[in-house]
Amino acid sequence: MLAETRKVVGTDVIGQKREIAKERRALFLRRVWANKMVVVGGVIIFLITLLALAAPLITQFTPYDLEAVNRLKPPNATHWFGTDNFGRDIFSRVVYGARVSLAVGLSVAIITGFLGLLIGMYSSFYRILDHILMRIADGLMAFPSILLAIAIMAVMGPKPINVVIAIVIVETPGVARIVRSAALVVKEQTYIEAARAQGASSWKIIWSHIAPNVLTPLIVQITYVFSVSMIIEASLSFLGAGIPVPEPSWGNILYDGKSVIQTAWWMTVFPGMFLLLAVLGSNLLGDGIRDLIDPQSNKAKK
Repeated sequence: MLAETRKVVGTDVIGQKREIAKERRALFLRRVWANKMVVVGGVIIFLITLLALAAPLITQFTPYDLEAVNRLKPPNATHWFGTDNFGRDIFSRVVYGARVSLAVGLSVAIITGFLGLLIGMYSSFYRILDHILMRIADGLMAFPSILLAIAIMAVMGPKPINVVIAIVIVETPGVARIVRSAALVVKEQTYIEAARAQGASSWKIIWSHIAPNVLTPLIVQITYVFSVSMIIEASLSFLGAGIPVPEPSWGNILYDGKSVIQTAWWMTVFPGMFLLLAVLGSNLLGDGIRDLIDPQSNKAKK
């Protein structure tokens, strides 16, 4: 009888926990849908990603097809975005170029987030590492990001992987400093002192108690790095130091179009529009995520 009672009580507790979890998920989804910035930014990034992934299905031409007789044709039923000075289809190059920009932005955001978290956490906890790593970060941040990226690319050469490495080197110090600042605040909290008094190891304090409390500024900064990475990649490609031709890239297309901007406006308008939308969507998504994770920031703005 006692065993059956315990079983019934345990079942009720499990059922209540499931209901609570279900209500929390529903509440979170309602908050997401109520946040216009998350919805708009997420939709923009989703649509651009969908176009990039479906590029072979929605394009009639490859980004490398040359048609000399159709060079610099304005937008028409066959070439929706017109053609460039080599007769290549601009729509195909823009859509395939979205793959490059999104891949670079996502790769840089993930790597930079990981390295920034690692450097920032250990810098906040160990004074010697703080002096060494933060002085290196200060030295890198003393240079304008685009100039430092160009210098790195000049040494390493124009390759897609080198573009990612260059932007990671440029953006990691800023992320590390933000994580370090947030970690220093958390480090002084009472529960951290209590964990030390209970004999918790440094590794446990860093990754179990401090790290979860610095994820909010880290996530917001990662969305910023994502958008900045696309801008830097396009800038490097525009200057001839990024994605090598004939690989499609928004920066490459803008570079090809700058010499004929007065007669072939479509070569700069369409890739520039996609770059603008991608950066706008990423920034809106980042601001919306910040408001979802930290409601106090939204109240402060009001």
